[in-house]
Amino acid sequence: MDFSTFLNIFLVTLVGWFFYKRIAPVKGLKNLTQEQVCEKVRNGNSILVDVRESHEFKNGYIPKAINIPLSKLKERLNEVPIDKELILYCQSGMRSKQAARIFQSKKYTDISHLTGGISSWSGKKMYGNR
Repeated sequence: MDFSTFLNIFLVTLVGWFFYKRIAPVKGLKNLTQEQVCEKVRNGNSILVDVRESHEFKNGYIPKAINIPLSKLKERLNEVPIDKELILYCQSGMRSKQAARIFQSKKYTDISHLTGGISSWSGKKMYGNR
């Protein structure tokens, strides 16, 4: 096997691994439906965190959600209590999975996310800044 073939195999493997890590399930992350999210938020034992960017949040968010963009999550972790259940969401579910990995690395244990993100949400939305 020549070097260029080896390099091509390595690059394809690396790209495949990168995409797998982005879409792979997150161990311990619970998937919730819209109805389950509504019930948990109504009970008041959960914190709903929108991890989309601020401009996306302004264009429509789930009532009672707080906005902590994924890009700023590590520097704003202190705003999220560790002893409450976290419910994360983004546009489609990809960034909320990344956020779940960050929370897990900081010893948060009770983490869920809205399956399909806000794209799957048919309930009431709020608009503008909080």
